[in-house]
Amino acid sequence: MKTYYKKRILKALKISLGLLAIMFLVLTTALFWPMPKIHVPIKTNKILIKSVNVIDVKTGKISYNRNVWIEGYRISMIDSIETAKPDANVLIIDATDKFLIPGLWDMHTHSTQHSPWLHHPLYIANGVTAIRDMSGQLDRPDSYWAGTKDRLGWNEKLDNYKQATPRYVLQSSFQINGENSVPSGFPEFFKVLRPKDVISLLNYYEKEGADFIKVYADIPAESYRVLVKECARYNIHLAGHKPLNVSLKEAIVSGQRSFEHGRIFMFDCFPDADSLLRAHDKVKAFRELKPSMIAQFDTLKAGQIMELMSNHNSHWTPTLQTVKMSAYADDEEFINSPYLDYIPTIRKALFWMPDISRSAKDNISSERIGINKDFYESVKLQVAMAHRKGVPIMVGTDVTDTYVFPGFSLHTELEDLAKTGMSNLEVLRSATLIPARYSSLENELGSIGSGKLADLVLLQKNPLDDIRNTREIAGVILNGNYYDQTTLNNFKKDTKALASSFHMNVKFAFSFLNSPLMRKQIAD
Repeated sequence: MKTYYKKRILKALKISLGLLAIMFLVLTTALFWPMPKIHVPIKTNKILIKSVNVIDVKTGKISYNRNVWIEGYRISMIDSIETAKPDANVLIIDATDKFLIPGLWDMHTHSTQHSPWLHHPLYIANGVTAIRDMSGQLDRPDSYWAGTKDRLGWNEKLDNYKQATPRYVLQSSFQINGENSVPSGFPEFFKVLRPKDVISLLNYYEKEGADFIKVYADIPAESYRVLVKECARYNIHLAGHKPLNVSLKEAIVSGQRSFEHGRIFMFDCFPDADSLLRAHDKVKAFRELKPSMIAQFDTLKAGQIMELMSNHNSHWTPTLQTVKMSAYADDEEFINSPYLDYIPTIRKALFWMPDISRSAKDNISSERIGINKDFYESVKLQVAMAHRKGVPIMVGTDVTDTYVFPGFSLHTELEDLAKTGMSNLEVLRSATLIPARYSSLENELGSIGSGKLADLVLLQKNPLDDIRNTREIAGVILNGNYYDQTTLNNFKKDTKALASSFHMNVKFAFSFLNSPLMRKQIAD
């Protein structure tokens, strides 16, 4: 009898080991399965966009039936008649009755090692030709997050027509958030727990080629104050969250150049704002104080801060989509978005669905019903108010946050900004001209003119009539290279297939779990 059971156990063990071996082989094969090559159109040195209606985002005027000539990667001439006869080497695009706008900018994104396949094609397919990435790495390459060297490498491949990628403007540090964001084993100066750490931090990111330090909510107040004073010596500026340990007024006066997300005024403009600053657990305090932030919002104080922000040329990127997610988490039409097909299955299952579920429960709980939607509506009113006060508004979406879809969500952000009362022209500027000025690239990008870089979007309909027409894309010119509608449709189709593929999800899981930065973020 003992021999019988022993044989059964050995047989079961062999089967288990065999299954483990097969599983290991399958996962290893998926992990090393080659990624698809993203098609880059063959470069045509000369392009003629014929009989197009050119929108001037500076004035709002439309020049009808113009010919736009592109040589290399720049616009060489804009004329009303064909002053030069195109030869056989010129790519002619018949743009009769179509509208030409500058390439769109997303000024708040997060890029990963998988962005060349999961993000870049969707950005281009949606007319997003330039982005500001708000994430980075510490002192070593990360398996998940992209860093400055990755982004600069993508830019180089864009210049050489070797990769389909948007233009990465302004390089970011990793988020500077005190104790909460730095895993063990990394240099202590990344935590900036002591003001003297600031110089080491700036020395490091200057060598990395960073243009700005991305500050986060829990950066120590004294370190923040030293950081803003020292940044100018390094030709580096501050952008990111409003630190919770200093007031918004102080952050503006100190010189932080841009502030992210819709809640910045909510934190400072209600009677109990000081209690939020003093709270040890600020997440818990925010949740408890949220009703007061809405009901007791001080519009007079907010108006004064907005005027201060305008006077200091501090920009605001509201990322309305991040607030909207919580507000509509129990809305069937919202949660069943068709754009979910473009998101890796494992990201949806492990992160997005639990996140949306928590917000949905919050929305229907008896003591908090309607709070998240009220908060969202309040933020939209503040966007309108800030715009009237002269605060420069920039479009940003916060890819890869829950229910923020690369490329697609930028158009939703434009539409939601228009609903605050901004005109279609003003909304269009917030995704073109204003980001270019902020990035000191107005002479190169952000509007259409001779000598400028040819980053352009060809639309079927006029976006000044209806901002939703930015979705009606007939073609994209990026760095003087033409992506026709067939190519753009293939980008969407291929990304959708990749997002649901087994090997992509294995790669995603491996890079995510192998990242100490992400493990630290999950633990916190």
